[in-house]
Amino acid sequence: MSDSIKIEFVALGPLSAQTPLQASSKRAAGKAKGAQALVVFMAPDFAFGPSTLRLIGADGEALIRKAAAAAKFKGKPSTALDIIAPSGFAADRLIVIGARAAHVEAAQVEKDKTTKKKGENDEAQRDKGGEDAAPSPGDYANLGGFVIGKLGRGASAVVAFDLPRPPEDSAGAAAEFMLGMQLRDYRFDAYKTKKKDDAEDNSPTEIFLAVDEPSAARREAKAREAVAEGVLIARSLVNEPANVLYPVEFANRAKALETLGVEVEILDMAALRALGMGALLGVGQGSVRESRVVIMRWRGVKPAKESAKTKAQPIAFVGKGVCFDTGGISIKPAAGMEDMKGDMAGAACVVGLIHALAARKAKVDVVGAIGLVENMPGPEAQRPGDIVKSMSGQTIEVINTDAEGRLVLADVLWYVQDKFKPKFIVDLATLTGAILVALGQEHAGLFANNDDLAEKLLATGKATGEKLWRLPLGSAYDKMIDSKFADMKNTGGRHAGSITAAQFLQRFVNGTPWAHLDIAGTGMNSPGSDLNQGWASGFGVRLLDRLVADYYEG
Repeated sequence: MSDSIKIEFVALGPLSAQTPLQASSKRAAGKAKGAQALVVFMAPDFAFGPSTLRLIGADGEALIRKAAAAAKFKGKPSTALDIIAPSGFAADRLIVIGARAAHVEAAQVEKDKTTKKKGENDEAQRDKGGEDAAPSPGDYANLGGFVIGKLGRGASAVVAFDLPRPPEDSAGAAAEFMLGMQLRDYRFDAYKTKKKDDAEDNSPTEIFLAVDEPSAARREAKAREAVAEGVLIARSLVNEPANVLYPVEFANRAKALETLGVEVEILDMAALRALGMGALLGVGQGSVRESRVVIMRWRGVKPAKESAKTKAQPIAFVGKGVCFDTGGISIKPAAGMEDMKGDMAGAACVVGLIHALAARKAKVDVVGAIGLVENMPGPEAQRPGDIVKSMSGQTIEVINTDAEGRLVLADVLWYVQDKFKPKFIVDLATLTGAILVALGQEHAGLFANNDDLAEKLLATGKATGEKLWRLPLGSAYDKMIDSKFADMKNTGGRHAGSITAAQFLQRFVNGTPWAHLDIAGTGMNSPGSDLNQGWASGFGVRLLDRLVADYYEG
């Protein structure tokens, strides 16, 4: 985990507003640095948790009411009241965070029951402003990120995790809260030679997270730390410049997963030619950088030696890894082309996901596969009108060399379905600008040939906040990519661009249950959120880790 934030679980019961750290834990005693903050939670109408009321006392509650009146603070979720040098507190800052209401009125309960009978889901209620819908795990993670945002970097704080509306799983909620703090703290400044002189900003953030049962929270936190590591790995891969992270280097970084017990195989140019991956190789032939395919396998169901002897049917994840995309001969406009270093966000997600699963020892047999290329307009670059032969034997007319990601995925998808016979495949790709037009940056596009897999993905998207929206597939769209000269062409024209791209991919899964996630709007150039203030989001790692945890672990 990053050294920029240190989080320790301590006991909530012994906390004292006068001596918060020393009274909470022998391990915590004496560790405080500089100015210190105490964070508590309050719902509208000055509703506090019972431990918080004991902690702040009547005088503290009166102080908060007075400060809230002056600042017009109502305690609404995602709002904060910062009280400097609070009277009667050992802490230098008292930060009151708005949280969900402590209870639901009887009338609202009946209304919710009626709504449920009509088939309306929790997300629909929240979209209509229903604060009383049960919090999802993603809500606690967002809350943790919001708190770190208010504390600022280099802070030292005690967080009294005593919510006015107690979570059903306190330890799990605290672990999700910790995950959110770790994700929000992330920064990518490896190439900055001049950093701020503010020592406090550059020093690690120290958080003492006070909970009812620290040991239970620590147990839950282990898996979340592995997930956080996976997300941050994915973010850092996407943030790297293309002159540093080219296909061979990307493959080498994926190989580091071997230290966690992951089997990693790197297919070089000779292997790719022998396999007949003409679609993938055609994309990379204009670059001086060689292409690679990396196959990662985590066998978490049985000991590796025993599992290797059996014909296990794994689950599979495939990622597009175009380390830089100029568009090739169909070159992109200059403005914004620098963002195309992130056209490998799908592959980055798969590497981060496999790290998360291996680090938390997930009981699952999983394959991760990534196709790594550069799409450059060199003297050997493929031309519009060229016809290439894919590993499947199907031929493809290249109409537009900037529709390259689907060519990469075509060969990798075919290889995975043919070699591993997986239960299902999920691919991720920053595939089309059209998905941004359709969904903006709120949802990733979901396409699937299997309703059960699609529903599971939608449910995990809601739980994690990495939201998906399902779009259609159909024979009418499929006809749009038929070619006069080959079995298919790599674009279907301007209309339904994301759908025809998905239809293209479907021709290479050979009937295997499959879902395609178009993350062009969510994987890079991300809008700021409670969980991320950087350019790369690491989208998909938490989503797919929860998919595995909820439905596929043995």
